[in-house]
Amino acid sequence: MAKSSATKDAQALFHSLRSAYATTPTNLKIIDLYVVFAIFSALIQVVYMALVGSFPFNSFLSGVLSCIGTAVLAVCLRIQVNKENKEFKDLPPERAFADFVLCNLVLHLVIMNFLG
Repeated sequence: MAKSSATKDAQALFHSLRSAYATTPTNLKIIDLYVVFAIFSALIQVVYMALVGSFPFNSFLSGVLSCIGTAVLAVCLRIQVNKENKEFKDLPPERAFADFVLCNLVLHLVIMNFLG
């Protein structure tokens, strides 16, 4: 009995999340997909390191930190571009995207410097 109640609750939660996400604007969905891709790339690198080894450890750290850093910056972009967020209502989306690009450039310059 408890399992069926938990299953119904999980299905109701999944349905409510799905219906709420259906109303999300397309540009936010694209940013979400980019975040998922960046995290997935980091996971692939971690699995590869676990299977093969981490001989050039700086390269492994650079790759993983680049993916995670890019995902964090994309989440910040998503927060700034979201129309429902009242904190950034005066910030134009072009400015938020310019900040994202500039921060990514700085991040990847640091990553390239870390590679040596």
